[in-house]
Amino acid sequence: QLVRYRPGPGMLVTAAFIGPGTVKACTLAGAQFGYALIWALAFATIATVVLQNLSARVALVRGQGLGETIMEALPSPALKWAAAALLAAALVLGNAAYEAGNISGSALGMEAIIGGDFGLPLPLLIGLFAIALLAAGNPKWLEKLLVALVIVMSLSFLVALGVTRPDVSALFAGLVPQLPDGSLLTAMALIGTTVVPYNLFLHAASVRNRWTGAEGLDEASAESSISIGLGGLVSIAILATAAAALFGSNTAITDAVGMAKQIEPLYGELARQALGLGLLGAGLTSALTAPMATGYIVRELWPGADEAASARRQRWTMVSIALVGTLVASAGIKPVEIIILAQVANGLLLPLVAAFLVWVAQNPVLMGQYAICGLHRTLAWGILAIFLAL
Repeated sequence: QLVRYRPGPGMLVTAAFIGPGTVKACTLAGAQFGYALIWALAFATIATVVLQNLSARVALVRGQGLGETIMEALPSPALKWAAAALLAAALVLGNAAYEAGNISGSALGMEAIIGGDFGLPLPLLIGLFAIALLAAGNPKWLEKLLVALVIVMSLSFLVALGVTRPDVSALFAGLVPQLPDGSLLTAMALIGTTVVPYNLFLHAASVRNRWTGAEGLDEASAESSISIGLGGLVSIAILATAAAALFGSNTAITDAVGMAKQIEPLYGELARQALGLGLLGAGLTSALTAPMATGYIVRELWPGADEAASARRQRWTMVSIALVGTLVASAGIKPVEIIILAQVANGLLLPLVAAFLVWVAQNPVLMGQYAICGLHRTLAWGILAIFLAL
């Protein structure tokens, strides 16, 4: 049966994982190791598709968000509180810290587009814009905006790739797993910045806003696979652009803005503007999805007395996350300690949540006829084993 593709919840996942951190990691990987680590992005994309589809499957079959499923499955109040504390440290505190980076990345993208400083408090203006959208917009309207931003961002990075004319044979050779000297941590960073724990919660909540019940599984799976696949291609395009423009040049580059300035004399103003627009889009999309994911998580872990109270708590959480990020970015503070704490919590959370997700998805008592089996189950456990090894 053919399933018509309509961009939706999967695009939110793409919008979330291609943020300034991903752009920076891909830029550094290409500049330092050429095309050699493209395989890491290919694996991360496949892993993301598999896990996000499991999250959507559990949400649609059970009619619950991932947070609700976790809380219901844990047998004792002590375990429930421990799980809630880990989720709060990794996702609520972490997303507030990441939000500052998202907003700062957007501001850097704006500066790269025009080739200099605006002379305006860009982090504050961008943060207020994000807060206004989160406070006033409904999820469906925000979803359409994010789809449009992802399309613009994707086209921008693909234009930059075309302008720099990469070595196609070397690009495909990078799909073969290899680890040049000193590249292990970079490969892990590429995987870690793509497979993001909070996206599992965001996707589970958002698919329930579009489809009802297991009847939507085929369409949800096709939509997320195509959308996340596009995100993987964009990440590869960023890495390949850096490899084509910077690898072997002995130029010290720390982020995409530095790459944009460096390649302008070689490839023209279009290359700089395309990279700047891509970074702006990456920052804006992540600045919206991080608060959205946090709002869904808080709503599921600590539901209100009724639906209206839960919705208010969700909206205030989204606005609060964006406000904290705006204030931190505007003050020029780099919350390194908070980000490190959040990264550690995320590192613990990902294999735990992934293991729980696979366990639920394969359980016929919980999932009935929609429980995964065979190759699907083997693939899911294999990906989890790699995460545990990392």
